[in-house]
Amino acid sequence: MTTVTLNNGFTIPQIGFGVFQVPDLSQCEEAVAAALAAGYRHIDTAAAYMNESAVGKAVRKSGIPREDIFVTSKLWVQDFGYENAKKAIQTSLNQLGLDYIDMYLLHQAVGDYLGAWRALEEAYREGKIKAIGVSNFYPERLVDFCETVAIMPAVNQIEIHPFFQRDEDLAVAKEYGLALEAWGPFAEGKFDIFNHPVLAAIGEKYGKTAAQVALRWNLDRGVIVLPKSVHKDRIQANIDVFDFTLSEEDHAEIARLDMGHSEIINHYDPAVIKMLHSVKIHD
Repeated sequence: MTTVTLNNGFTIPQIGFGVFQVPDLSQCEEAVAAALAAGYRHIDTAAAYMNESAVGKAVRKSGIPREDIFVTSKLWVQDFGYENAKKAIQTSLNQLGLDYIDMYLLHQAVGDYLGAWRALEEAYREGKIKAIGVSNFYPERLVDFCETVAIMPAVNQIEIHPFFQRDEDLAVAKEYGLALEAWGPFAEGKFDIFNHPVLAAIGEKYGKTAAQVALRWNLDRGVIVLPKSVHKDRIQANIDVFDFTLSEEDHAEIARLDMGHSEIINHYDPAVIKMLHSVKIHD
């Protein structure tokens, strides 16, 4: 497993296990347990996923030393603002049943995220969180944020896959010393990614699947990837990507797949912003 060194010196495994859209707590716990058994040491959850408790239970029951597992969670929009965020951070700690969270992110770039960030900075200084970052910040929002805050975010977790490659985001992250994380590295199954002819043909050269090529492509670019599955065979396959790298020719072929926009969610759409504000995860 390769790691990425964050801007605060903390290291993070370059492949994490995502649990988005796994709200069934028993299924989530089983999936995380299977991932840890397969060798994953990075688990990515969020308050809005409604499964922090299952993640924490699997981590605690794994028998793996706590310091060897990197756990990420995220603060939802409903809990933005300084006071709300302080309470929500403690709620996440309680739900996870952990003494600290390795990384905590602002889930969206809407609402009073600056007030919320002050609470994250405070928790970071207190040692409750080992690294803090953001998610779904587009380049212009990220630049403004980095020019404003006292503590620089360690990561920006965004949609990145062969059909939305985010070169500008990579450049901005490099300028400010952030790592990028890819949620949805399989484009949530769109574009027939698991059978895509370009990715499948590249994979044949290495004895790998199209999905493994999609992950390796992001890893080669220095991006942290967060594949998700509840199937043990796919959980294992998604981590078996460290025995090959793609050639320059492979990268050139994949570069031509970039559409330059998302087919999953458009954070520039006013209707999407209204929707994010409307989603409530608790009373």
